[in-house]
Amino acid sequence: MTEYLHGVHSVFLIHLHIVWITKYRKKILNGDVALKVREIIRDICKKEDVEILRGHVSADHVHLFVSIRPKTTISKLVQQLKGRTSHTLMTSFDSLKKQYWGRHMWARGYFCCSSGNVTDEVIKNYIENQNIDEEETFKVD
Repeated sequence: MTEYLHGVHSVFLIHLHIVWITKYRKKILNGDVALKVREIIRDICKKEDVEILRGHVSADHVHLFVSIRPKTTISKLVQQLKGRTSHTLMTSFDSLKKQYWGRHMWARGYFCCSSGNVTDEVIKNYIENQNIDEEETFKVD
């Protein structure tokens, strides 16, 4: 059984799969660069109280499977991850400065999907099978 996390006034379990790619899908995330990316991501997640459940740095993209608290904003988290890694890598590795002269090493945007142990269908069925009057539902036809 899954262990839910507890806040002062909440009980939650929020897991996210986040993916972002290098600009032009250049295969630059290997060797020391990949190690530095992992280190920076670990530091950011620790500071933001984000638990990394799994992660993988491929040659041209990063996969993260994380557990966040309700106060964490996904867009701000990704902004920090991409921004800090880009800035640190560009100042640490001269070869990246030459390839990404515009100072942007990540492509625009990212992929994010929530994950859980309950499907959308189970939630819909649970809500529909409550003993409530028809007028009290938010049912959409």
